[in-house]
Amino acid sequence: MTPSTATPVANSPGRVLAASLVGTTIEFFDFYIYATAAVLVFPKLFFPESSENAAMLQSLATFAVAFIARPVGSALFGHYGDRIGRKATLVAALLTMGLSTVAIGLLPTHDRIGLAAPALLALCRFGQGLGLGGEWGGAVLLATENAPPGKRAWYGMFPQLGAPLGFLLSAGIFLLLGKAMDDAAFLAWGWRVPFIASALLVVVGLWVRLNIHETPDFRKAMATGQRVRLPMREVLAGHGFAVAVGTLAAFATFVLFYLMTVFTLGHGTTKLGYTREDFLLMQMVGILFFAAGIPLSAWYGDRRGTVHTMLLATLAIFAFGLLFQPLFQAAHPWQVIGFLSLGLFLMGLTYGPCGTMLASLYPVQVRYTGASLSFNLAGILGAAPAPYAATWLAGKFGIAAVGWYLCATALVTGLALWAIGRRNAASKA
Repeated sequence: MTPSTATPVANSPGRVLAASLVGTTIEFFDFYIYATAAVLVFPKLFFPESSENAAMLQSLATFAVAFIARPVGSALFGHYGDRIGRKATLVAALLTMGLSTVAIGLLPTHDRIGLAAPALLALCRFGQGLGLGGEWGGAVLLATENAPPGKRAWYGMFPQLGAPLGFLLSAGIFLLLGKAMDDAAFLAWGWRVPFIASALLVVVGLWVRLNIHETPDFRKAMATGQRVRLPMREVLAGHGFAVAVGTLAAFATFVLFYLMTVFTLGHGTTKLGYTREDFLLMQMVGILFFAAGIPLSAWYGDRRGTVHTMLLATLAIFAFGLLFQPLFQAAHPWQVIGFLSLGLFLMGLTYGPCGTMLASLYPVQVRYTGASLSFNLAGILGAAPAPYAATWLAGKFGIAAVGWYLCATALVTGLALWAIGRRNAASKA
């Protein structure tokens, strides 16, 4: 019996959802502990010779390095994901991310090796971006290509839940460390604990992923000879519209999330007078609303369509941008909790169906590469400059300018979603 005629072994729904969720949770945990450290730790330990504001901006610049690496990761891992399969590629992506994260926890700081310290930090950050660039697309395809009819958005939201879960783990461990030790101990060695401890999570993720089977859609594509020799070339040459509108359709999603997490943490603790522990607790409350919005929007997306769902969420994000200045204020913690909760709930509404929507733009033989490329280009366009740009705008023009920045990105994303909806309607006519 040949591989093409053998009866394929099916993945159970629980195994599929666990494998797609656990990997992205670990990946986003690794990603967010860097984001938190980039605000709280790295300016002091890796850029000590700069002023406070310049050190923060330099640290956020290394944060942005990962978003430059993510399209490289989507091309590299997408190539093998579309050529040899989703499973093996996901394992390799997880290892790349995990090893890079552990290495950050072992790095010497500026006081020991000088300028080599921030250079090595940026290199490890590049490795994190490389791994996440290959992780997300594969996890979404693992879920959606195993989904029963009518439930693609519901299955596709499980990898998306990795984002709030990873953030809760990240914020939680930094919060515990802050309670367990003083600032001197935290800066001396405590900040390294989350990075090194992530190795344990990677082992769990590898065990889960090594026990799944290839997706039915990919097996069918290979059995019918649909393998593409150079997936990236095929995507760029034959699916340029999908790349462009897919990137812009996820643009506001990235901007909103990194404004509500990285920027607000930095601004809230340095300009508004909130303590690190208090603000992390506020963000953790908001992340619960982020997690609640994801299944709600996925449920609605299976009934009304993922593009329609994201378009409604994007209109709400535009309106939310007008509330930045009146809601994000000093000495009003409950108001700030409401501000974070509302913004992150809207993030969940747009993020839940995002993976399923991007995957639907591409045929199966280039889906890993195409969906990953759109998602990660949106990361470069949206997330990479967001904390830096918002910090500059707030310092130069006030917090209202940050809200207008969000409004502008929502407008661009809304137009892209409208274009996708028009194309989908034309293809059905």
